[in-house]
Amino acid sequence: MSENECRYTPPMSAHVLSGKPVADQLLEALKPQVEVLNPKLVIVQVGADPASTSYITQKFKSCDRVGMRHEHRHLETDTSFDQLSSLIDDLNRDSDVSGFIVQLPLPSHLEPHTPQLIRAVDPRKDIDGFGAYNLGKMFLSVEFEHLPPATPSGVIELLNFYSIPIEGKHAVIVGRSNIVGKPLAVMLLNRGATVTVCHSKTKNLSHFTRQADILCSAVGHPKLITKEMVKPRAVVIDIGVNRMDGNLVGDVDFESIKEIASAITPVPGGVGPMTVASLIRNCVRAKERQLEDQK
Repeated sequence: MSENECRYTPPMSAHVLSGKPVADQLLEALKPQVEVLNPKLVIVQVGADPASTSYITQKFKSCDRVGMRHEHRHLETDTSFDQLSSLIDDLNRDSDVSGFIVQLPLPSHLEPHTPQLIRAVDPRKDIDGFGAYNLGKMFLSVEFEHLPPATPSGVIELLNFYSIPIEGKHAVIVGRSNIVGKPLAVMLLNRGATVTVCHSKTKNLSHFTRQADILCSAVGHPKLITKEMVKPRAVVIDIGVNRMDGNLVGDVDFESIKEIASAITPVPGGVGPMTVASLIRNCVRAKERQLEDQK
């Protein structure tokens, strides 16, 4: 796809922003770096949650595409907090491991310990970008977004690929999670957007969503955003993933909103591929920075 073909221009009906060509381009660009740096990604999974297993499979497929070494540390569901903490310590110390993630969600007995486990990951290997150190650096400027959370980073990459302007636009984010909503707000602010963050306590949600030039929803509530809640010609980024009647659907009513939006991401196939590609990029960046530190 040439630059002119992928360049975004507001059409009469919504331009569907597929994540596949964006992820393909990003992964292709990473191949030479992977060949030189030889990074290694490790994913720790506790239990056998089907959704987690599916996500891990997609991540390893992307690793194979770029030639990245990878390892799956699959633990039993009844793994204790101490056992998991010990594994994290081992991965922190292993110089051959460039980056690793603990796949979430964890089993119910470990779920309350999630903040402690995230904190235990060495910031230099925190390729999920969930730790306080990497999140805090993002507040400084674009130049310090070294290991940002993969989904917000993927959204920014998607907007850039389709040449959708951010500077000076009003971006409204529905959802304030530490792994999507909040970091996405910071990344959009860093690029000159005026940002409003809405959440479960927001009154009259549609009052805010109708003001958005760029509307992002990441709450995990099927068809929460309806046509009446969207400003005509807005760009709509659907980050939600929900299972409904055996199918994956997003947070927005895609079929009705595509009639009035200028651009919209599908679910599946929109932000999802970007999350995986951004995670692979973070692992490459982690290895690159580790080698720089050694020098």
